[in-house]
Amino acid sequence: MTQRRSSSQNSDIPETPTVLVVDDDASLREALSSLFRSIGLDAKLFASAPELLQSKLPEGPCCLVLDIRLPGLSGLDFQNQLAKANIHIPIIMMTGHGDIPMSVRAMKAGAVDFLTKPFRDQEMLDAVAQAIERDRKRRESEKALVELRRLFESLTAREREIMTHVTAGLMNKQVAAELGLSEITVKIHRGHVMKKMGVRSLADLVRMAEILDLHSAQNSSAQTSV
Repeated sequence: MTQRRSSSQNSDIPETPTVLVVDDDASLREALSSLFRSIGLDAKLFASAPELLQSKLPEGPCCLVLDIRLPGLSGLDFQNQLAKANIHIPIIMMTGHGDIPMSVRAMKAGAVDFLTKPFRDQEMLDAVAQAIERDRKRRESEKALVELRRLFESLTAREREIMTHVTAGLMNKQVAAELGLSEITVKIHRGHVMKKMGVRSLADLVRMAEILDLHSAQNSSAQTSV
């Protein structure tokens, strides 16, 4: 598993991923910490879910290794609580032999994997690698979406209208008729849109519109006005 990234990529995100471990067994927590640190990962240890909630979450890629049976707030309850709080941390559940039904519930609720104790070190490392990669991709996607929204918001109101209509499949002549403009004016605005959004083809602009969900928003507005 690659732990280091070049400084030219995502330099604002800490390079070393973090594994959060929540288990009431101190010896297991320490063993997992040693395992993760042996391959260059950071590890933060917690005896309970509330203890983790009181701490600051890592700013870089991370995952959560969580015992499904915890005193007080169980692993499943904690998973649900994180989801309701819109906290997206990939979770690996640790379970006992009699906890398979609970593990299935955890997987349906979005857990990356579940490991039955006792598990092999490599099983845990493989699960953690998958979880951290998932979190890294999520963070990169969110960052890209923020940038895309920033570009869209840099457009004028008229340019946003043009982009919405053009990416819906309308030709310049149709857009002009729809908005009460001349065709040449639509072409000029369209050129400005392409330049500001940093694209060279209509196909790229359409993909951006899909990511921004422009047409769903337009349809909702149209239905509201009816």
